[in-house]
Amino acid sequence: MTSTYGELRAQLAHLTTEAFRPELADIDRLPTAEIARIMNGEDATVPAAVAAQLPRIAAAIDATAERMARGGRLVYAGAGTAGRLGVLDASECPPTFNTDPAQVVGLIAGGPAAIATSVEGAEDSKELAAKDLDGLGLTPLDTVVGVSASGRTPYAVGAVEHARARGALTVGLACNTGSALAAAAEHGIEVVVGPELLTGSTRLKSGTAQKLVLNMISTITMIRLGKTYGNLMVDVRASNEKLRARSRRIVALATGAADEEIESALTAADGEVKTAILMLLADVDAPTATRRLERADGHLRTALT
Repeated sequence: MTSTYGELRAQLAHLTTEAFRPELADIDRLPTAEIARIMNGEDATVPAAVAAQLPRIAAAIDATAERMARGGRLVYAGAGTAGRLGVLDASECPPTFNTDPAQVVGLIAGGPAAIATSVEGAEDSKELAAKDLDGLGLTPLDTVVGVSASGRTPYAVGAVEHARARGALTVGLACNTGSALAAAAEHGIEVVVGPELLTGSTRLKSGTAQKLVLNMISTITMIRLGKTYGNLMVDVRASNEKLRARSRRIVALATGAADEEIESALTAADGEVKTAILMLLADVDAPTATRRLERADGHLRTALT
C-alpha cells in the first residue's frame, strides 16, 4: 500500500494540473472581490488552451459523425468531475437534438450514484470500465471518449483501451501533455490549462475546458448529422411549454410564415419542427415532407434542394 501511494504521489507531482502555485499561497487572506478577479482571470485563459487543440478536436468530430451517420453511438467515460460532465452532455442531447437516449451515453465510474456522491475506488478500475462498456454491447461503429483531467485515471484509460480493442473509434481528452489517455486513443486531445487556483482542484479550469470540448463534440457532430438548419435546432423535442414556444419560434425564423400557418403545419406534422419547416418552405403536405426528409437522411437543407 505504501509503495502504491508513493508511486501515485510521484505521478501526481509531475502533472501540470496538480502543480502548486506559491504566488497564491495567501489567497485566503485576500478580499472576496480580489479572489473573484483572480479566478475570473484564470478562467479567461481556458478558451485559448482549447483553441490550440482545434485541429485535433475537428478530426475527432468528423470521425465520430461518420460513424454515427451509420448508426453508431457516442459514449463518454470518466470519473468524478470528468464523468459528471460527460453524463451532463449526454443527457442534454435528447431534448436539444431529439436523439434517442441510447445514442449519446455518459458512463461514470461507480454508476449513476456517483453523479451526486463520490464512489470510493471506482475510478481506479480499468476492469469496471470494460464491464460498463460491455454492458452497452459496444460495436466498431461506436465512439468512446475517455475524459480525465490528469490523463491517468484508470477508468478513463481502461475505457479507451477496451473500446479500441473492440474496434470502436476512441478519443482521449486530458489536460496534461504526454498523457496515458491521449496515447491510448486514436484521437488524443490534450487541453493544457495549467495549474489550478486551488492545487489539484480540476473541477475548475480543467473542468471548464472539458465542458467546452464536450460541447463541441456533441454539438458539431449533431450539426454534421443534420440535426440543425443553419443555427436553428430543428430537431428540438418540445417536451415542455418553453420548448413548445421555442419550436414555434424556430419555424417562424426559418420560414417567416404567419402564426396561423405555423400552427397548422406543426399540427399536421405532429409537432415535428423539421417537417413543418419543409412543408412551409417547399409547399408540400406532411406525408410528402416526411418522405423527402427520410430520403435526405434527415438533412433539411438537402430535402429542400
